Amino acid sequence: MLNSPPSAMPAIAPSWPKILANYRKPHRGRSAFELAVTVVPFALFWALSWAAVHYGYWIGLLLIIPAAGFLLRLFMIQHDCGHGSFFAHRLTDDWIGRAIGVLTLTPYDYWRRSHAAHHASAGNLDERGMGDITTLTVDEYRALSGWGRFCYRVYRHPLVMFGIGPIWLFFFKQRLPFGMMSSGLQPWVSTMATNLAIVVIAAGLIWLIGPIPFFVVHLPIVTLAGAAGIWLFYVQHQFEETHWAGGEDWNFQEAALHGSSHYDLPLVLRWMTGNIGVHHVHHLSARVPCYRLPEVLRDYPELRDVGRITLLQSLRCVKLVLWDEARGRLVSFREARALA
Repeated sequence: MLNSPPSAMPAIAPSWPKILANYRKPHRGRSAFELAVTVVPFALFWALSWAAVHYGYWIGLLLIIPAAGFLLRLFMIQHDCGHGSFFAHRLTDDWIGRAIGVLTLTPYDYWRRSHAAHHASAGNLDERGMGDITTLTVDEYRALSGWGRFCYRVYRHPLVMFGIGPIWLFFFKQRLPFGMMSSGLQPWVSTMATNLAIVVIAAGLIWLIGPIPFFVVHLPIVTLAGAAGIWLFYVQHQFEETHWAGGEDWNFQEAALHGSSHYDLPLVLRWMTGNIGVHHVHHLSARVPCYRLPEVLRDYPELRDVGRITLLQSLRCVKLVLWDEARGRLVSFREARALA
């Protein structure tokens, strides 16, 4: 009965997780196909970018842009592997995720634990700090010293968030298991093994093509893909109609459905980002494979308008930096001053 969507269903329904369980089974042939049509174009565009540098056709470095797009898509596949949803076979998902993590400079097992904490506490004011973009309430911001306010404003500035942020996160921060330094051996093994694999592969490519072509090609690809990834993560939770709550007011299903956006992107970008814009459904059931998320919107059209933001609307989200507990919404620094 659950396979046939009802004609009308409230946006908050106790049965949503049960309903979405029907979409959790991956088609393994489709998963293998999605992996192949991501890895092969990434390698091809990377090689063409190197060829452009090697033969002096510097305009060919524009090929870095699609290469970064496919690296971003590889990260989305790594993301699905972390949830055990891509092949739904733990060993397969884990080793594919670890291999992709070398390309994305993201230690798979360390990131998976951090991301699991994010899913368990998204939208919970009392559980901020693990796998989230730091977001203060208006009162917390007002309680900071002048220096503290300055640092927070710098951190939330778009040039820092989406420019310096990717460089800091992917090239430096993820080289050590920050936040899990004393959480056992696994985060250390994950980060150190990934670091070793990165060094070995980078050294091999540098020996093969030379240091300058390698760095000219690969560093911009990772930086662009990282900036796009941070932007996606940002707008998935930092939008005007988002939902946050604390204490007993926090509810997993409501936080998942209303604290995560439906980032309604153009078709090409939707495919390139692995449908991660259907983020409210993803948070309701993280085991739904990325390529099955559009099926949920097709079968349950009432979910399409929940938390929906377009590409143009998302550009206005960068000004939303503080959570106003009294009004139950994100506000800008200017709005916070006006409220004061």
